[in-house]
Amino acid sequence: MRDAQGRLDSTRGLLCGLGAGVAEAVVVVCPMETIKVKFIHDQTSPSPKYRGFFHGVREIVREQGLKGTYQGLTATVLKQGSNQAIRFFVMTSLRNWYRGDNPDKPMNPLITGMFGAIAGAASVFGNTPLDVIKTRMQGLEAHKYRNTWDCGLQILRNEGPKASLDPPTLSRHAGFIFSSPSPLRFYKGTVPRLGRVCLDVAIVFVIYDEVVKLLNKVWKTD
Repeated sequence: MRDAQGRLDSTRGLLCGLGAGVAEAVVVVCPMETIKVKFIHDQTSPSPKYRGFFHGVREIVREQGLKGTYQGLTATVLKQGSNQAIRFFVMTSLRNWYRGDNPDKPMNPLITGMFGAIAGAASVFGNTPLDVIKTRMQGLEAHKYRNTWDCGLQILRNEGPKASLDPPTLSRHAGFIFSSPSPLRFYKGTVPRLGRVCLDVAIVFVIYDEVVKLLNKVWKTD
């Protein structure tokens, strides 16, 4: 997607992120997230029915088939696609601003990490509502919704500005999910999620850049 001068503009960076997000949503994220959410909801119910990971997966596939591991695919594609599109758009914009007229200007890992953290923060503010809808569509009570659009409409119609991931409310805190008695607004829990995601994205971009630098010493790819 780079031009003849080796530059990647913000729009093309966004498209790259969007493509990567959609691909990971279909191949990896949707089945893993669906299983994770079902397990969390089951363990917080009065009478859990899954005895362990393998037993739970076996029961989900036996009762619902493979499609039982792909609930909320549309919502997951929207969430992951927008997630990575936002991150790559912001990261590419910041890289181009920092490098100016010299696309080969080296970037210090600390600068890369700082830009990655900003990109992560932008993605949190940009798609947290989609994360709420995705989790509802993957939970044990997903049968209440006809599709992703209906899920979003029901949340707005029945709960107004407040919306929980699913009763009992699930909140994120420093990468862990625990039950909480209060309803969750679309953006409630943003601050703890910011801490996790900013660190996550910063580390990913720093490691990627350093690995590329290492590989370029053996096989020039950049």
